[in-house]
Amino acid sequence: MAELVQLERISLKGNPKIKEDLIQNFIFNNPSVLGLGELTPLTREKIQPAGGRLDILLGDDDGARYEVEIQLGATDPSHIIRTIEYWDTERKRYPNYDHCAVIVAEEITSRFMNVISLFNGHIPLIAIQIAAYKVGENISLTFTKVLDRMTLGTDEEEQYEITDRKYWETRSTAKMLKSVDNIFADISQLATGYELKYNKFYIGLVKDGIAKNFILFKPKKSFLYLVIKGAEDPEKLKTLENAGLDVSYKARWKEYDIRLSGYEEYKKHKELIDSLIKEAMSYFSVSE
Repeated sequence: MAELVQLERISLKGNPKIKEDLIQNFIFNNPSVLGLGELTPLTREKIQPAGGRLDILLGDDDGARYEVEIQLGATDPSHIIRTIEYWDTERKRYPNYDHCAVIVAEEITSRFMNVISLFNGHIPLIAIQIAAYKVGENISLTFTKVLDRMTLGTDEEEQYEITDRKYWETRSTAKMLKSVDNIFADISQLATGYELKYNKFYIGLVKDGIAKNFILFKPKKSFLYLVIKGAEDPEKLKTLENAGLDVSYKARWKEYDIRLSGYEEYKKHKELIDSLIKEAMSYFSVSE
């Protein structure tokens, strides 16, 4: 019978056996450990025009770039500033990408959290805490996201011009809107009291006069996008893809975009899609 054991946590800062370069190399070769999705390692120790070197640059297929800085020990003001400076430099040099600063440290201090809160979402930044444990002669690392990316308001949160069903019948088709109706009717069994709200760029949900877009619809002429909000789960994304769904995850907006040919395809995958909707409801504290 297996026994439960308590691992011995060790400090990385000042540890003669562990240098920052070793941690950097480990993350670069295994970017999935950061929990930011399927990322591609682009470069290490990237020289900056104003001086200094960016520890790691990662990217994904959706045009996102992650400027990663590593600090052994607790976060300090100088390291926070350096992380933001590198992010700012990269976004100005390569404006076609969506850039996000990432700081990886052994301890994310309360002072750090207070400083970041002052930016009020104007600087997209992710904080990840790294912990090291001794396992025999080896060392095991764990990575915990303690601060997720904060961004300014998205399109879905803006009060765009309110339209009506006739507008969407012109932009899409009556047949595709019927699929929206049928999918919404099924979803209404999970979350009651909601109504469809026809906005200029999407069809969202409203309850008691308040928009609650944990899901929304973007119908086209021959298909529709069912957009489900929530945290990225690589395993869930893989399950959806393996089921045959055309799905992608947009980290910037925290949304799964599922392309459906119509209501019949939704019914075929209803159980799987509904499970994702329930997770979105939980993520955004939406009551049934």
